[in-house]
Amino acid sequence: MKDIRKDILLRVYLVYFGILLFGAAILAKAIYIQSTESKELLEKARKQEMKFVTVEAIRGNICSDDGTLLATSIPIFDVYMDVGSDLITDELFQKEVDSLSLNLSQLFKDKKPSDYKNILWEGRRNGVGYLPIHSNLTYPELKQIRKFPIFKLGKYKGGLIVEPQYQRELPFKGLARRTIGYENAEAAEKVYVGLEGSFSKNLQGTGGKRLMRRIGNAAWMQVDTENDVEPQNGDDIITTLDINLQDLAESALRKELIADSADHGCVIVMEVRTGYIKAIVNLGKGPKGGYEERFNYAIGESSEPGSTFKLASFLVGMEDGKINLDQPVSLGNGSVNYHGRSMTDAHRMTGTLLAHEVFEKSSNVGTSKLIYGAYADDPQKYIDGLYRMSINLPQQLQIGGEGRPYIKNTKSKWWSAVSLPWMSIGYEVSLTPLQIVSLYNAVANNGVMVKPLFVKEIRKNGQLVQSFPPVVINPRICSPATIRKAQLLLEAVVQRGTATSLKNPVYRIAGKTGTAQLALNNKGYAAGTKNVRYKGSFVGYFPADNPRYSMIVVINNPSKGKYYGGAVAAPVFKEIADRVYADLHDIDNPPPKDTTGYFIPQAYAGIQKDIEDTYFWLNIPAKPVNPKAEWAVPVSNSSSVMLMPSNHFNGTMPDVTGMGVKDAVFLLEQMGLKVVLNGKGYVIRQSVAPGRMYMKGTFVTLDLGGGKG
Repeated sequence: MKDIRKDILLRVYLVYFGILLFGAAILAKAIYIQSTESKELLEKARKQEMKFVTVEAIRGNICSDDGTLLATSIPIFDVYMDVGSDLITDELFQKEVDSLSLNLSQLFKDKKPSDYKNILWEGRRNGVGYLPIHSNLTYPELKQIRKFPIFKLGKYKGGLIVEPQYQRELPFKGLARRTIGYENAEAAEKVYVGLEGSFSKNLQGTGGKRLMRRIGNAAWMQVDTENDVEPQNGDDIITTLDINLQDLAESALRKELIADSADHGCVIVMEVRTGYIKAIVNLGKGPKGGYEERFNYAIGESSEPGSTFKLASFLVGMEDGKINLDQPVSLGNGSVNYHGRSMTDAHRMTGTLLAHEVFEKSSNVGTSKLIYGAYADDPQKYIDGLYRMSINLPQQLQIGGEGRPYIKNTKSKWWSAVSLPWMSIGYEVSLTPLQIVSLYNAVANNGVMVKPLFVKEIRKNGQLVQSFPPVVINPRICSPATIRKAQLLLEAVVQRGTATSLKNPVYRIAGKTGTAQLALNNKGYAAGTKNVRYKGSFVGYFPADNPRYSMIVVINNPSKGKYYGGAVAAPVFKEIADRVYADLHDIDNPPPKDTTGYFIPQAYAGIQKDIEDTYFWLNIPAKPVNPKAEWAVPVSNSSSVMLMPSNHFNGTMPDVTGMGVKDAVFLLEQMGLKVVLNGKGYVIRQSVAPGRMYMKGTFVTLDLGGGKG
């Protein structure tokens, strides 16, 4: 019995001694922690309870040229509730929780009243101080929620916690959306496109710092301290865009795209003197079939321009003295072959044209013959002329995504025996619509090429931070004489060429139509009739005698049967130009008159000296392009007349359309032809086509019309 008792006591002493050792170890560890690790552990605890968070600055506004908001940051709100607050009594909570739950359910329509009630009671039982109620509330919704039961008592007695956030808003929705810019939702990080991206550093401002304290359940609450750093809001960007003109341009383009069932299109309106972009529209078919601003075709789509490039070819040829506007160009049967490759005109023209008529009628055969005949022995000279006008250089725009211009030279591995003639008519080169309109703008600006600008000022709190004045890319793309000839050519396209639909009695438009066949990747240009695609365009400026705006309209892949630039793009140009001209208050807009010769009396084609003398006695300046020409066609503007040489060559039939009866009969009979007259007025048709060979004694019937002869 004693042995058993002794054994039990021994075990008790052992347990007691073990507990004593364990307690001593804990005490020793506590003393060690207090003496050596306390500061480090307290710092860790403090960091887990308190932290500084970055507070984003409010992003700056993007405005139109008159200060109208195009993009702004509007406040949205996240709402929480300190449902465990001691200031909310149990009596108040029990009395009002049903009404609060019902109001929340009716406002947000995302949960049943019973669901909200369960969430609130669960948070109350657990003493939650930061219970999420709803996120992304608008200000009107916040005003409503502040009137709800319990919440109407305020931040402390009602437990209502409101945290503001900011989201980007475009007040005009899709208007100029791709140029103004937006956050790219497909990117892994926050990335902006358009002006939002290019000027992001200015817009985003400088973030601040705010001390936050953990209050349980992974929730954090702001703690006001003197160490907080307030954010510095972003700068405002003042663009060059005119919002009314932008709306007009988009409406006109959208209407035409729908009518043509086209794939996409763009419009650019540029101020001639400054290069300020007043409107830029980019519409393409969206996934649901409508037209949206999805890609900036105007600055990013570099492709073969087609006939609008002929201006560049004529500028080079005239500047080098290789093209005289009155020189004859034989079109033959309307087709020409270069090293086994055939080139034709869209409307198969035959016979002979003068060089200026080649441009007016947009003859591929005539243009290529002029350039090939002048530069076949030294094609690099033609390329150097193009480079001289700076159209081969990127424009270093204020907005990202510019398509690179591509104008190859003779050293390129892609240069071939047919490159020169095809480049002359706008193929085997690549330019964006903005790069093309910049060239035409330079002609309107008397040879000065200016950089296209989208932003004219940066402001902070209304104070100017930085301005962007006009930038000259090339002070003289060619001589003043060449520029004047080019201006006359562009006016003639509208007066009697491929864009007569733009002709009007109030003001003059100068420009050029363009129709380009689009290549289909590796299928070429025409792998079967169904695969042929076209791009129709018109580019020019107005008013022609005092250019204020240049503009380009491009319609890609119209599929309703019409595709020529004069048919699909010119109507859009006209609608925009007419409205813009009507709003030019500093121009005296006279009432329209039903006459082509609105400013200056109209004269028929005829003997150049007689026409010149007639205008002289009327005290109207009349300048012959070729003083040695015998016959001429008068081209008038608001203040003067240019006498363009008429088509009259030895051995071939002259073009007498537009002439008065006496001059036409005199000329033809002088050449040994017999004339038969049909009708009254001036000559509107002739039975033998211009440029044809003739024999003396041949009868020529002249159809007359348009008034008395």
